[in-house]
Amino acid sequence: MQKLEVFGAKKLKGQIKISGSKNASLPILAATLLSRKKIHLKNLPKVKDIQTMLSLLKSLGSKIKVKKNETIIDNTKQRKKFASYNLVKTMRAGILVLGPLLAKFGSAKVSLPGGCAIGTRPIDIHLKALSKLGVKYKIDQGYVIANATKGLRGNNIRFSKISVGATENLIIASSFAKGTTILSNCATEPEIKDLVNFLNQMGCKIKWTSKRTIKIIGVSQVIKTSYSIMFDRIEAGTYLLAGAVTEGNLKIQNIIPNIIKTEIDILKKIGSKIIIKKNEVQIFGNKKIKGMKIKTAPYPGFPTDLQAQIMVLLCKAKKNSVIQEDIFENRFMHVAELNRMGAKILINGNKAIVKGDIKFVSAELMATDLRASVSLILAALTAKGKSVINRIYHLDRGYEDIEKKLRKVGAKIRRVN
Repeated sequence: MQKLEVFGAKKLKGQIKISGSKNASLPILAATLLSRKKIHLKNLPKVKDIQTMLSLLKSLGSKIKVKKNETIIDNTKQRKKFASYNLVKTMRAGILVLGPLLAKFGSAKVSLPGGCAIGTRPIDIHLKALSKLGVKYKIDQGYVIANATKGLRGNNIRFSKISVGATENLIIASSFAKGTTILSNCATEPEIKDLVNFLNQMGCKIKWTSKRTIKIIGVSQVIKTSYSIMFDRIEAGTYLLAGAVTEGNLKIQNIIPNIIKTEIDILKKIGSKIIIKKNEVQIFGNKKIKGMKIKTAPYPGFPTDLQAQIMVLLCKAKKNSVIQEDIFENRFMHVAELNRMGAKILINGNKAIVKGDIKFVSAELMATDLRASVSLILAALTAKGKSVINRIYHLDRGYEDIEKKLRKVGAKIRRVN
């Protein structure tokens, strides 16, 4: 099994170009199933979750060609409606094929999903909403077996809680439902807006009518299109924090700064100096880091996917900090590993009390999920000596060329078997 060796205590300096968004790519790839024509996608990141989703599409009958920075998906002969456990077990987003398969064929059998062990993340919100479009379903031996014998029919649907995945699944499914669908209490993440832009470019009729309400007029077919995926805001935030935690000087490129305004504002309050340009943010790390209270929240709040990374930075603050995790109930698994590196973090329910003014020490570590694994890299970058991070297959699910990008800005990091 592969592991990472990180030799720390060096300031990072240089430029990092951000890849396409994993979290935008996955629903867009699922949405291509609506089409019976060729779709050209640009800027897909080269990460494990994307490869898994492409394999899932192939298993459903999609023909896929990859040319440099373009992926061509041909669904002219796509007929299968069965998404197996073997392909969905490692990736939460596998459930997103349920909506388009029901919209296209009126029936589907999709495995219950897997992914990181950061919380239950139930799909009941997806299924209850789909039932309001006329879907009948049962769960049998780990599979969702769903039918809409009369086709999907538009309806007014209010989500019981804000859910990114359920919002995406229902947007895709409703695009082919007869009549009009109104979705309210929707998630508003930029990746969802990227999905809406893609679907509208394919010929769907989707419109935001207020901050969390979407109106969808169903269509019966879509046109071929070419689309470029947005940048990965979590990758951008991770590298901004890498610059801050190593007291470095990094230019984060190929981004839209306004999309990560919350993260930039918090980094400024903590003590980083930041210069914003059109498609670039430059961060200068600071020795004097201020303690803070941070709550994770749906967009435009502070993202749960950056909670582990900012915790590393707050360990170096002059005063104590508090991080409240309001999205997932099991997302502090990195704390035990950070404490093994010298951190002093106490967990009280959904709050982490982070004691400041600590110096990380090198250690052998175990990654527990995607974002936890990268937080261990950030801590290791500041610790003298060699740290070893095991189970890095989590990392490969969401970060493209992370060692290469970090080495380019001065980090000493290598992958070993």
